[in-house]
Amino acid sequence: MRYYATCSGPLVRDAMRAGRLGMITTPAAGNAVLEGVDWCADNGCFTPGRYPGDDRYLAWLARHAIHAARCAFATAPDVVGDAAATLARSVPMLPRIRMAGFRAALVAQDGLEHLPVPWDLLDAMFLGGTTAWKLGPAAAELAAEARARGLTVHMGRVNSLRRLRHAAAIGCRSADGTHLAYGPDRNLPTLLRWLAAINDVPPTVGQRR
Repeated sequence: MRYYATCSGPLVRDAMRAGRLGMITTPAAGNAVLEGVDWCADNGCFTPGRYPGDDRYLAWLARHAIHAARCAFATAPDVVGDAAATLARSVPMLPRIRMAGFRAALVAQDGLEHLPVPWDLLDAMFLGGTTAWKLGPAAAELAAEARARGLTVHMGRVNSLRRLRHAAAIGCRSADGTHLAYGPDRNLPTLLRWLAAINDVPPTVGQRR
């Protein structure tokens, strides 16, 4: 399980450079992609007013194309909690994200299980939606189908060991969350212990570089 975190402080950046964490960033975050670090690109739609619009988002991806090989996916724009509105917004953007050189991810939202999924346009499925939906059977079934089709599955907003275990149990290869955004030096050892519990790796925090 790979955990993509916000770039919050020197110890977190050291953990990213050491390969213990990946980095998640959005156009609104303003963070440069760390050299040599695995990362993913999120659109910022979860926070109202943070998505820059389709053309600016694609321009932002283009500026980061030099790092595209290390990018697990870039999410197409979505509408939180509404699968139909998300598909209307995402389907035109998924091919454009691919054309920019990135693996395209659809953010799965509540109700997607009742709608046709444009599987051929996807390289990854990002489990978003409301908490109840994301942790329920519909999201697990979509994750299983995505995996069967050879796609990467990611879960957003994972900020506890219990939720990390659930994400791993339904086949997610990665997750993200804001656990490190508040008190990164205090919370980093905890997060690394969670990942050690999932991945069976030593949870040590690297030395400052």
